Formats: sequence, C-alpha cells, structure tokens
Amino acid sequence: MAIIHPLCLIEMIKVLFTIPNFDTAGSGKALLHVAKRLDPDRFEVHIACLHTKGTFFKTVEQSGIPIHVLNYTTPMKPYPKGLRACYQISRKLKEINPDIIHSFHYAADYSEPLAAKMAGIKWVYTKKNMNWGGASKNAWKLRSFLATAIAAQNTDMLELFFKNSNKTVLIPRGVDVEAFKPQIKNETLAQKWQIEPNQRILMCVANLVPVKGIEVLIQAFHRIHSQYPDWRLMIVGDHSNPYGQDMMTLATELGLKDKVLFTGKQNNIQDYLSLAEVVVLPTLDKGRKEGSPVSLLEAMASGKNVLGSNISGIKDQLQSFPEHLVQAGDIDAWRTKLMNCCSNSREVNTQLGKVFREYVMQNYHIEKEVNLCERLYEKIGI
Repeated sequence: MAIIHPLCLIEMIKVLFTIPNFDTAGSGKALLHVAKRLDPDRFEVHIACLHTKGTFFKTVEQSGIPIHVLNYTTPMKPYPKGLRACYQISRKLKEINPDIIHSFHYAADYSEPLAAKMAGIKWVYTKKNMNWGGASKNAWKLRSFLATAIAAQNTDMLELFFKNSNKTVLIPRGVDVEAFKPQIKNETLAQKWQIEPNQRILMCVANLVPVKGIEVLIQAFHRIHSQYPDWRLMIVGDHSNPYGQDMMTLATELGLKDKVLFTGKQNNIQDYLSLAEVVVLPTLDKGRKEGSPVSLLEAMASGKNVLGSNISGIKDQLQSFPEHLVQAGDIDAWRTKLMNCCSNSREVNTQLGKVFREYVMQNYHIEKEVNLCERLYEKIGI
C-alpha cells in the first residue's frame, strides 16, 4: 500500500515488477533499467520472478532491489482449478502488498491480472510484441480487460490492438546512452575473430529465431560480397537452436563461411558494437514482429549507421530516417540498401552514426522511458 515518506511527506507508491525469469536477459534488462532508476523518494520497488536461474539474475540481485521468488501465474484450465489457484496467488501478492504490479510477462497470460484483481491491486502490463490473434486472441483480450493500464511499445499497437482505449499509454523502450556510446575499436576482440585492420564490419545483433529474417540478410549479403571484398557480416546472438544451425549451413552453402561470422550469444554487446560500422535488423513482417527493439537503439546510441525492416516498432524508431527503412523479407531491397551503406566511406558512415546518436539522445534516452513510467504510476497509484 502507499506509505508516507517520513522526510518529505510524499506518499510513496510501492511497485512490484513481475517477469517469468531472467534467462532471456533482453526483457530482464529492460525491467531492471526502469526499476533501478525510479525515484527512490517516490517509489518503493520490488521484483517477483518464477525462479533464480539465468546469469542475469545475479545482476538483478546486486541491484539491491527486493526479489520475491513465487509462482504468480497458473494454467487456467480446468477453470475451477485455475480460479482456486488464482485466489492462492492473490493471497501471496497481498502479503507483498504493492500499490501497482507492472508485468513484463511477454505471453497472453490472464491468471496474473485476475489474481491481482482478487487482491485489489492495480495491474499494468507492457505489450512487448505484435502477437494478438490466433489461439491467444481471447487471452490477450482478457489480459487487457483486467488491466488497470497498458504500456504499448509502438504506435501500431495503439492502432491495431488498443484503438479508442483509455487504458493505454505509449512507452517506447529507452537506452542508456552512457553505457552505449561511441567507443574505440576493441582490438582484442578484433584479433579473436581475426578481423584485419582493412576489413569493415556489417553487424546484426539478434538471437537467431525465424522471425528475425537472418536468411534474408545472408542472401542479400551474398549478392554484394564480391563487390565489397573488405566487408564481413558478423551475427551476434544465440545460434544454438535448429534455425541458427540452418543459418550457419546456409552461409557455408553460399560460399560465405569466411565472410559471415557467427559469434553466438554475447553479454559484452558494447565491445562488439565497437567493431561495427553498420548495424542492421532484418526482422520479417509476420508473427510477433517487433515491439520496440533495443538492439537498433543501442547501435544508434553507439554512433553506428543502421538499417531496419519497415515494420512495427522499427519504423517508429526510424521514422525520421525513411531512407534507412527496408522492405521486410525482400532480398533485392536489402541488397540495394546494403550496397548504399557499403559504398560509403568510413567517414560518411561515422558521420551518419553521429546523427543517429543525437536522435536517440533526444528521443529514446532511458530517462524518458523512466519518466513516462513514473507518470503512469502516479496517475493510477494513489
């Protein structure tokens, strides 16, 4: 419940952030970036997750934010059993007794908001991807119906899912522009990947799953690599799944084994970005698409020239740079845009990167995301 701060007589708002796990650090980092920056004189912050697995969990522990490990969701079928389980969860939530629960759960679960409703706790969720229809459509509608407020990450969500909704506020992802800024080339990393001084790096930072469109990028790069022999394509992200293995096979079959570098999952993204001149995100226009992809924002903040598919989320981030948007899934369109970037001198790409960094600092600074969250909590929390 809200309490009065003893020093300044401000009514404090207790916020409980929920997330299934910290195995996939992307969502976990997004949560922690906001949670640790909330004004401590106005907000008391807690976190709840299902378990303690994942290397990033240690980072969350080190933040000093209280963490509650509990099962805060449940299967809803059969319904009598699901309702009883929701009631039990509501009792656990009531023990923590937050004013607001902010869910970073990516799925169409409605047991959590139902349990919050039973506990009399206001509940917010961040819509992080473009999934909505199919078997989960009714679940998304229930999740939204039970929500006190909804944080949408891009403008297409507002139009397609929440049109005329008075619950919804646009809160795009922000980036820490001090952590991600132009850096000198990490020579140790360059040596590790046998990158010669004259070689130039085109990079994609994404875990390899089908929606990311990595096959489009590889095929487009195949069509230009002979014209730009100094360029290498570096793909930074987990490739341990079948799709990732297929992409490695594709690169080999196209004769690109020495031209395309698959690094696997990496935690020191800033160091890898120091190697890149151009960073791209070729996500397909299907499935979950993108919410507000942080990889492009981090690249822009790091002073890199960027390209991205002209789809939800990405087109918001690049709305002021339409020439850097590419038709999703179109190999020839990607070939043309890659040629434009690879034809640039290093100096031109660096200058474009400076423009992108300035744009991110003005429009996607992490403090802007935090301020929007604080305003939302203050609006509904008292």
